[in-house]
Amino acid sequence: MRWLLATLCFTLIGLANASTAPTLQGKSIDKVLVVKSERKLHLMGRGEVLKSYRVSLGKEPKGAKLREGDSRTPEGFYWIDWRKTSEKYNLSMHISYPNARDSANARKKGVPAGGMIMIHGTPLDDEYPEWYFHTLDWTEGCIAMRNVDMREVWRLVQDGTLIEIRP
Repeated sequence: MRWLLATLCFTLIGLANASTAPTLQGKSIDKVLVVKSERKLHLMGRGEVLKSYRVSLGKEPKGAKLREGDSRTPEGFYWIDWRKTSEKYNLSMHISYPNARDSANARKKGVPAGGMIMIHGTPLDDEYPEWYFHTLDWTEGCIAMRNVDMREVWRLVQDGTLIEIRP
């Protein structure tokens, strides 16, 4: 009986959140898809691309992240699990890297998997304008966007959203 009550509660919470969730073109975002080879982040709703953004990746963009400090952006399935404002990178949303597979692979190699992989904006820097960062892969493994794009993604994507990162 308790499981039935719990299921009902979670269903009602999900419906309440869905009705207040931000939408794009009248559709809610249920997935973020990053295609590294295209340098694109796509906001998805029910399998349809609703909006796309150009992104920058880690300094070593080819291949999946293998260990802490390799400057690669991970590949696989994760969650947007929390967010914060950042003095250095404007807004940032945390990606739940490492997943179980990433942790197991790093453990086999005897190296730390790393962490703190974020989607974030670009630095506000007097010496280098924002467009400079937007044209190259410069992060330590994160996914970076123009600040105006990051503000929009921050508003549209809720914590708990699935993110898939493909090669």
